[in-house]
Amino acid sequence: MSHNKPVIAITMGDPAGSGPEITLKALRDQSVFDESKILIIGDLKVFKRALQIIRAEELELVEIDRPSEAFDEPKKVNIINLDNVELEKLQYGKASSLGGKAAYESIVKSVNYALSKEVHAIVTAPISKESLNLAGYNYPGHTELLAALTGVKDVKMMLVAGAFKVVHVTTHVSLRNALDLIKKERVLKTIEVTYDSLVDLFRILKPRIAISGLNPHAGESGLFGREEIDEIIPAIKEANSRGIDASGPYPPDTIFYRTYYNKQFDAVIAMLHDQGHIAMKMVGFMEGVNLSLGLPIIRTSPDHGTVWGKAGKGTGSESATLEAIKLAIALSKKKFNLE
Repeated sequence: MSHNKPVIAITMGDPAGSGPEITLKALRDQSVFDESKILIIGDLKVFKRALQIIRAEELELVEIDRPSEAFDEPKKVNIINLDNVELEKLQYGKASSLGGKAAYESIVKSVNYALSKEVHAIVTAPISKESLNLAGYNYPGHTELLAALTGVKDVKMMLVAGAFKVVHVTTHVSLRNALDLIKKERVLKTIEVTYDSLVDLFRILKPRIAISGLNPHAGESGLFGREEIDEIIPAIKEANSRGIDASGPYPPDTIFYRTYYNKQFDAVIAMLHDQGHIAMKMVGFMEGVNLSLGLPIIRTSPDHGTVWGKAGKGTGSESATLEAIKLAIALSKKKFNLE
């Protein structure tokens, strides 16, 4: 593997979604080629068609067999062709077992390359949970699938927009079930995984981590619920005893403002999916990036779905995908000492 530029693998995502088009649109940014070697894992036919749709005549798709063969030339987009999509059966904007199977195979291949250190990081284009399930792969989403493929139990989702970072204690469960999952051990595990990633990946030596409350006003000393007193505060105290600068719980309606605008903390831990996602999407809807914490590999992705409605039209925005690629490059350089 080249020791000057990180090799970044980008998965195809669902071929019926906007992923292939927005990936190629993002690769129009010259800085990506200056800073890394790009490798797409997917079906060459799908990307050739996507290239025509976005009219990116300046990009050239080059088929290679393995990551070590990747070309390091501007505008040459390396692709490992899985040849697993029947174009004539592909319907843009529609979930299908065909799309789910092709997306799954692209992810598996990319993860294997990352585990064997043939690539430094993976960027995953959006998949459809419905397509995945139609193909017989019963995962709620990317995060759970990546955890299974890498043999890891606790994976957390960090959303990143510039310096703003939010990690979630619970994500893809119903709100009713999420409330039952707010337990000391889970909160503590989230704090620890967040701390480790801020130190190891972002090279923040003494990260300051803010913990959001669950209830209005962080429970108002038990008036509005006891989760803060019984579960969250004990987790914070335990984290402190392990040398982690974690504080709170802070009222959920102010802590994101204090972190984003006042820069008082390096990351916020949100208790619920929407608590964290709403804050993130208010400030970084077009450039929010999802980073998986706790995996043995670096994985980023745009924090949006397949954009079914714009698939095949070339009108989907590439900004979040570009930010995901840039973050993967930056973290790879730090982790593998390529700077």
